[in-house]
Amino acid sequence: MAEKQSLRILVVDDEKAIRRFLKASLLSHGYNVFESATGREALERSVSSHPDVIILDLGLPDVDGIEVIRKIRRRAKTPIIVLSVREDASDKISRCRRLSYKAV
Repeated sequence: MAEKQSLRILVVDDEKAIRRFLKASLLSHGYNVFESATGREALERSVSSHPDVIILDLGLPDVDGIEVIRKIRRRAKTPIIVLSVREDASDKISRCRRLSYKAV
């Protein structure tokens, strides 16, 4: 991966406050940050901004986060960090495992 200062991070969350917090935090550490509020926008941004890492909420208003992961994985191996407020952690883990990803 590239040096920290040049890392491009795509933050995908429909909650503006969460995006704003993450963006401010990441910018303060020298990262380049791009934002998306929907799954469709995330898929477009994942192509146009060539992120080094994606932080992705699973509960998006238009396209389920798991579907976003599937579509990204068809063309890229960009690391994806799942950020979700779903109450049941086992649900998140089992859904990611079905996609053959390691849950962390």
